[in-house]
Amino acid sequence: MTRAALLFVAAAILAGCGGAKKAATTTAAPATTTRPAAATTVTTQTGPGALQAEPASAAAGDIPDNQVFVRYTGGAFSIKYPEGWAQTGAARNVTFRDKNNIVRIVVVGGAPPTVASVHKELVAQKGARVQQPPQLLRIGGIRTVKAVYTTTSAPNPVTGKRVTLMVDRYELGAHGRRAIVDLGTPVGVDNVDAYRLMIESFRLR
Repeated sequence: MTRAALLFVAAAILAGCGGAKKAATTTAAPATTTRPAAATTVTTQTGPGALQAEPASAAAGDIPDNQVFVRYTGGAFSIKYPEGWAQTGAARNVTFRDKNNIVRIVVVGGAPPTVASVHKELVAQKGARVQQPPQLLRIGGIRTVKAVYTTTSAPNPVTGKRVTLMVDRYELGAHGRRAIVDLGTPVGVDNVDAYRLMIESFRLR
C-alpha cells in the first residue's frame, strides 16, 4: 500500500472516531435536560384536608359556660382556646382538642381566599359534604370566607358506631398568608358561643 493510501486510511479512521464521540455526547444531553422538569411535579401545599373525628374517642359534650380561655401565641397566629384542651403541632399547623371537640389552624402562603376558591377546595376534599356554601364576612377587619361541612368517621372498632362532625371552616387572608381554621363539633353538641369567641379572637401575625 502506498504512503498516500496509508494516510487516507488513517484520516478515515480518525474521522470515524470523532463522529462516534460526537454522537455519544449528543445522546447524553437529553437525560441532563429532563431533570429540572421532574422537579416541577412536586405538589405545593394549598391547605389541609377535611377535619375528621376519632371513632375510638369518648363522646364530647358542650363546652361549659364557665369555661376559662387562654391565648395561644405562635409565630404565625394567635387564638384563644379552652384551658385544659390538648394541643398538638406548632408554628403553622396546630390542633386543640377535647375528645371530639376539635379546633385546627393551618397557615399557608398565598392570596386571600375567595368564595370560589373555598368552594373548589371543599368539593375536592374526600368525605366532606358541604352544608352551608361559602360566604364572605369580616373578622377582626380581615376578609374572611366561611363555609360549613360535615364528615363521618370510620366505625368504632368495638361498637361499630360512627361520629359525624359538623365543621365551621373559616379562611382568612392577610400579609401574604392564608389561615384555614376548622372548628369541629360532633352533631348534637352545642359549641356555638364558645367557637364564636375563639374565631373572633383569632389574629394572623
